[in-house]
Amino acid sequence: MISRPHIAFGAATLLFSAAAAFSHELPSAAQEIQAAQAKASEAKAAAESRILFENVRIFDGASSELSAPSNVLVHGNIIEKISREKIPADGARIINGGGRTLMPGLIDAHWHSMFVGVPIGVALTQDATYLNIVAGVEARKTLMRGFTTVRDVGGAVFSLKLAVDQGVIPGPRIYPSGAMISVTSGHGDFRSRSDLPRTLGAPGSRHDIVGDSTIADSPDEVRMRTREQLMQGASQIKLTGGGGVSSPHSPLDVVTFTEPELKAAVDAATDWGTYVAVHAYTPTAIQRAIRAGVLCIEHASLMDEETAQLMARSGTWLSTQPFPDEMADAFPRGSDQWEKAQEVFAGTDKTYQLAIKHKLKTAFGTDILFSSRLAEQQGKILASLTRWYTPAQTLIMATSTNAQLLKLSGLRNPYRGDLGVLREGALADLLLVDGDPIQDIKLIGDPDKNFLLIMKDGVVFKDIVAAR
Repeated sequence: MISRPHIAFGAATLLFSAAAAFSHELPSAAQEIQAAQAKASEAKAAAESRILFENVRIFDGASSELSAPSNVLVHGNIIEKISREKIPADGARIINGGGRTLMPGLIDAHWHSMFVGVPIGVALTQDATYLNIVAGVEARKTLMRGFTTVRDVGGAVFSLKLAVDQGVIPGPRIYPSGAMISVTSGHGDFRSRSDLPRTLGAPGSRHDIVGDSTIADSPDEVRMRTREQLMQGASQIKLTGGGGVSSPHSPLDVVTFTEPELKAAVDAATDWGTYVAVHAYTPTAIQRAIRAGVLCIEHASLMDEETAQLMARSGTWLSTQPFPDEMADAFPRGSDQWEKAQEVFAGTDKTYQLAIKHKLKTAFGTDILFSSRLAEQQGKILASLTRWYTPAQTLIMATSTNAQLLKLSGLRNPYRGDLGVLREGALADLLLVDGDPIQDIKLIGDPDKNFLLIMKDGVVFKDIVAAR
């Protein structure tokens, strides 16, 4: 029989041995200090770094013409100087643009980082760790397509954003909404009927817990769910005000949130200095959201003349998308979701015609879901806007206009400074394009070939200039 003292001694010996065995893996205080100093040194070096672009023609994000041959000095993460004259910059890295186009990074105003890389069945059932890994891979691909910023309007994206911002993985700047807020049976409610009934105030599904979408069925619940997203770092709030394509229980014609529910979200977001964006296709859903004080409507694919007039009078933003037919392939042909996609896509032309007629403040996004293959077409989808706009108008929309929408986040804006423009003092998110995208906008549809350099926040993530 072993006495208790021997047991205690044996346990202590094991603990000491384990600690000794792993001590070499644990950083000492000195190592932690050295690591912190190294990081600080890296940050200082990045802040003091200078890159000089010589002999480039500038698309500044606002003008419809390229500049004469110019020079651009980037200091740290800021565009410090632009001049047609030679810029003295001793010690700077010099990049000879060879007369190519230097332009702001592109912005996608309707993106779903957590849903873009996997089929819908996987997105709804797979472990969150797996989905985050896939999202990290897709984030790098997004940046390599020249989209240096995305407005994420639904998904558990806060950890991905943190990893990108800390430099753990490459990716675009992310303006996160967090969970898209829906109602029971609304767009974003992916539960089965066997999950009913839900007790008011209780989580709606695993998606509530994961943070992709959340259910709110009263003004108080909407207010709480809104504040939860703001607490986690949302830069804007996203509600689904009407039926949707991908959700199993939401016909397109239904209107979901009541006006008091919508107003509860608007009030809570306004208290935090930011705004609410609402998914809505039909006139009734759009008009109700505008009456509640919503500042941005997502999609509006089935809107009518009266609704467009109301949007113009109220100054409400329209964030709509030139949906390609291939997006319906995410759903089985002939399924309810596929049929709903056909109805929505059929309204695209009319929506853009109304936006142009009434001079609506219009943002560009793609809303690509459940297809890494289709995400590769992000630039081509942008270029397809030339069905309604000139190439210059298209590029302006995807740069400076989208950046204006991002500024509605006010003090919740996670990236202070000017985006979407190439001017002195703006943040250094830049693309060096092999050609003139105003004359040939198809260049942006083949970023692997035509984007010779991609810079975000002053850091070069792609550089094949020398290879040319």
